[in-house]
Amino acid sequence: MNGGLTVGERLVGGSPGEEINAFAAKIYPICRSITGDGVRKTLRAIRSHIDLDIHEVPTGTEVFDWVVPREWNVRAAYIRDQQGRKIVDFAESNLHVMSYSVPVHRWISLAELKQHVYTLPDQPDLTPYRTSYYADNWAFCMPHRLFESLDDERYEVVIDSDLSNGSLSYGEYLHKGETDEEFLLSAHICHPSLANDNCSGVALLTHLAKCMVGLRTRYSYRFLFAPGTIGAITWLARNEDHARRIKHGLVVSMVGDGGGPTYKKSRQGNAKIDRVIAHGLRHCGLKSTILDFSPYGYDERQYCSPGFDLPVGLFQRSQFGQIPEYHTSADNLDFIAADHLALSYRLIAEAIDVVENDRGYRNVVARCEPQLGRRGLYGAIGGDKGTAEANMAMLWVLNLSDGRHSLLDIAERADLPFSLIRRTAQILSDHGLLSVCDIEADGAR
Repeated sequence: MNGGLTVGERLVGGSPGEEINAFAAKIYPICRSITGDGVRKTLRAIRSHIDLDIHEVPTGTEVFDWVVPREWNVRAAYIRDQQGRKIVDFAESNLHVMSYSVPVHRWISLAELKQHVYTLPDQPDLTPYRTSYYADNWAFCMPHRLFESLDDERYEVVIDSDLSNGSLSYGEYLHKGETDEEFLLSAHICHPSLANDNCSGVALLTHLAKCMVGLRTRYSYRFLFAPGTIGAITWLARNEDHARRIKHGLVVSMVGDGGGPTYKKSRQGNAKIDRVIAHGLRHCGLKSTILDFSPYGYDERQYCSPGFDLPVGLFQRSQFGQIPEYHTSADNLDFIAADHLALSYRLIAEAIDVVENDRGYRNVVARCEPQLGRRGLYGAIGGDKGTAEANMAMLWVLNLSDGRHSLLDIAERADLPFSLIRRTAQILSDHGLLSVCDIEADGAR
């Protein structure tokens, strides 16, 4: 039992921001890609907190129109000049090597090196993040200012990596609820040392899953930690029938910075999760942004593909691709903060609270308003804004509790926080003025 508190109230306890930030810092140094030992190390770190099931899918496995690629691992990489000085070193930053670089050990000219180096001329002191998953290539990434300082001489380039048959790894944890209907929470685990994208999302969902242990919930909650694109595709290919159980879903990414919040709707556009998040952001006190669905972004585009069309949206703080730190070395541990992570966590927990507690009621005194004063329920409307808001909440709940509106419907119509509407409905129910009604409270009107 939840001890009288709602699921959302139980989830937001203690100091979640500090714990989430600490776990993000722990997994930050790990070199991750779409496959490899770094992914497994990250999944084992998650499993130290929750009972995570880790799956291995062999190279060559067909997953819809895709094939699970060869596994990539890198042990060392550097560029060294003729004086023996290392220009860049994988040991100092795993962003220095383009992900999925094939092995190389050669001496080459500066002119040839230029063909295998990525920089950011507009951000000359930052190192970019680059990948080449499905084309055999090799490259280094470095600050543009450093690259411009190189002398015209020969350089030793070493990438000690291998591409071989192996497997793709992903992890999932299922918190079982009273029904088999599921809420999917998904985070990609394929990026190397990028704190916001997506150590923050992985750490937040790990903490959320841990906090759900022992809670009694209406829905079952599936936490999925998988490589971006190919990981989500692989999970869907292996769980095509099971995916039909997903009634709500969020892809969680870039939740540790101070921007936003930002929400991208599901392909459906008016799914319950879209309404729930939009309502929460309207009342969060921050300048939030709601985006319509587009088939570009993170794994929501796989869950929302035509053959599935699942009600899954994308929750972020700053929007991907719209901040200067995105996919650069500036996305480090200094870029995320416990306070920002705590707020992101609270907003997601509040969304879960809405999903768990949205239901229909029927006003048992349907003909005109019941007399609230003699029941001690009606306060004086005056200078106390809280009293006035509470009074309006009662009037709205009584008026719309007609067997056809859910609490979320009422909160949206009244433009009041769901938590206030839920508490008000409980008080009115305790006083015998409402009865729970078995309506379809999915809000699809």
